[in-house]
Amino acid sequence: MYLAKTPNVIKNLFPNFIWQMNDCGKQLFLTFDDGPIPEVTPWILSVLKEYQAKATFFCVGDNVERHGDIHQQILDEGHVVGSHTFNHLSGWQTENRSYFRNVLRGAASTDSGLFRPPYGRIKPSQLSYLRKHFRIVMWDVLSGDFDASISDEQCLQNVLQNSTNGSIIVMHDSLKARKKVKYVLPRMLDHFSSAGFSFSALTEDLLQRSEQAA
Repeated sequence: MYLAKTPNVIKNLFPNFIWQMNDCGKQLFLTFDDGPIPEVTPWILSVLKEYQAKATFFCVGDNVERHGDIHQQILDEGHVVGSHTFNHLSGWQTENRSYFRNVLRGAASTDSGLFRPPYGRIKPSQLSYLRKHFRIVMWDVLSGDFDASISDEQCLQNVLQNSTNGSIIVMHDSLKARKKVKYVLPRMLDHFSSAGFSFSALTEDLLQRSEQAA
């Protein structure tokens, strides 16, 4: 069970997470979790380049170490990288000390101060530690590209119907999501570009501006 649009009540319960960007006009913030992998990530990069769109990739450290050339391509093409642990661990199912070690190892691989917990799951005791070291980025819109029970078109509508100024949108550069991503990404980029939106990465400057406007 998941929600395509994160309710305000959840955002208000967890104000220390970054859910969306403030005071940014007609900008959307695409994010991709779980890569980089050769079967999906280079294709995503080519589509983003076609639309002059920038994104943020929350990378699994093990994938970064195995596919360092793709990780470097992400950076060379002007995108931002964040950490998604080293082995895609769920904080709910992992003892704190082991989880922290895995998070820090993933962050070392990506050399990033941005962190997104896999599945969006961390314990309160983990949060208090992680906040000292990272900006923790969640999302405003969840595409559902990982969900085999929904159609490609429903996945697209999850994004089109729920994204507004400043939305942080989650997609995945993973094998599980590949079919839906290939359907959704060019269509949503075309739709929002035609409506006057731009697609930006979560840069330090934009994050600072958003925090000041909150």
